[in-house]
Amino acid sequence: MASHNTDRAAALSLQLSQAHQELRSRLNDLRTGLGRRHLGDDTLAMRCLAFCDALTTHHEGEDDRMFAQLLRERPDLAETVTKLVQDHGLIASILTQVRELADRALGARGPELEAIGRELDGLAAIMESHFSYEERAIGEALDDGGDGTGWTEPVFRFEGQVRPAL
Repeated sequence: MASHNTDRAAALSLQLSQAHQELRSRLNDLRTGLGRRHLGDDTLAMRCLAFCDALTTHHEGEDDRMFAQLLRERPDLAETVTKLVQDHGLIASILTQVRELADRALGARGPELEAIGRELDGLAAIMESHFSYEERAIGEALDDGGDGTGWTEPVFRFEGQVRPAL
């Protein structure tokens, strides 16, 4: 592979880590914001829903594009990719629960916010384990020459991803 492709792949590995850090930061902001919510202030619930959409888009981009690209170039990663896709399914089920709680929490306090907090705490633990594993396993593959043609946008970009109020 030409050296510019290898440099591009290394940049993709770094972008993957940066995307994960952005998602970690957004989740941390949500968890921190739970105690500061004012009655009638639906910003927290809306940010929670937007976070769920950003994480879902990231994982769908990986599942539908990045992993397919990697498997074409590195079929030896099939077992790793299978585990990561399974993790995405587990995380998606937690996100479904978080979305339902956030929808119910619009205009609410107390138990609803505590329930969101518990789900977000569990999500944070699972995300950290998942992201760390993915960065080691997939980051190495990207650094070894993966080509990101056509899949980088949904995996690495979160700007403008907001779920409209229902």
